[in-house]
Amino acid sequence: MTVRQRHVTLPMRRDFIGSMLAGVIAIAGGSRVLAQTDNDADWSGLYVPDEVDNAVSEAVDYLVNRQGQDGSIADRQNEVAMTSLAIMAMASVGVQPDRQTDRGKAMTRALEFVLKPDNQDPNGYFGRRDRSQMYGHGIITLMLTEMLGMGIDVDQNVRMHKALEQAIGLILQAQKVKKRSSMQGGWRYAPDSTDSDLSVSIWQLMALRSANNDGMHVPGEAIDQAVSYLVQSSTAQRLPNGRISDAAAGFSYMPGSRSGTFAMTAAGLLAMQVCGRYESPVVTAAAKWLLEHPPRTNERFFFYGIYYYAQAMYQVGDTYADTARRLTSAILLKDQRGDGSWHGYRSEERNIGPIYTTALAVLSLSVRYHYLPIYQR
Repeated sequence: MTVRQRHVTLPMRRDFIGSMLAGVIAIAGGSRVLAQTDNDADWSGLYVPDEVDNAVSEAVDYLVNRQGQDGSIADRQNEVAMTSLAIMAMASVGVQPDRQTDRGKAMTRALEFVLKPDNQDPNGYFGRRDRSQMYGHGIITLMLTEMLGMGIDVDQNVRMHKALEQAIGLILQAQKVKKRSSMQGGWRYAPDSTDSDLSVSIWQLMALRSANNDGMHVPGEAIDQAVSYLVQSSTAQRLPNGRISDAAAGFSYMPGSRSGTFAMTAAGLLAMQVCGRYESPVVTAAAKWLLEHPPRTNERFFFYGIYYYAQAMYQVGDTYADTARRLTSAILLKDQRGDGSWHGYRSEERNIGPIYTTALAVLSLSVRYHYLPIYQR
């Protein structure tokens, strides 16, 4: 019988990568741009792979095998956004750009595809060419902020930084569009939208927070306004004394609704945590709500929701984290296809394609690795 060795927590991803970099190679716009020189570290002696490790490894191989000649990793639409989601999934289990391994070469080519000049318009917008709109723009921008400094060489890092300066600028400008008070601070499908929804807003907010972690300039008021919008989207009860109750309550797609959904509650919870609002009553309320409303595969946008659920409940800790880890693994491991992929349970995700659902499944299962800085408390 094989005895699984005690899992050893790896160092924070950027700290670990930083120890393998030659040093500061270039300075661009005030942020450090680093060149990676060695990523042959072998962690195989730390633990015996279990079924989650095996599942994510098979899923990464699936994503690599689906890469196109142009470097994209997509199957039906929104190829820049889908490629970015696949890059994040691979990075979440420790894959880095390199010139030696199949996975590292695939990561390098995928980044090159995203960074093609015609994928970003003159205003810095990524969502026009592949028609993924602000939803895709947020995903792409978040991916680049998470990969900044991890590129294959100085040139790739510099191009990431330049693309990010424009992309972050567009997010900040879109937030300033005049809206009614309950919508102010959020984002929707177009840069000039005059309303907001929680789903689109969260990707922009995570991109801003990650950019701030990179040392890029993000005004504090932009984060504060986004948090105010998040609170507006919570269904938590407002008490007579003006405070917000921490009794179980979810998040809704738009402010004004009194009923939360699984996907929006998980997303709202993680967004508040990413902004450092761990002690907010709406965070407590959402965590309680998710404990009472566990994930079910017949939920609308199940994969989208369980991705946020796994990450957010891990950050809450204790029973919340243990429950989420157990349920996430139990659901996903039994439904992985023989080729390493996952497919949507309902038409809205099934129609997007297995690159999308597989990438989100990997991000859901990869909580244990702690590689992506945006999800580190």
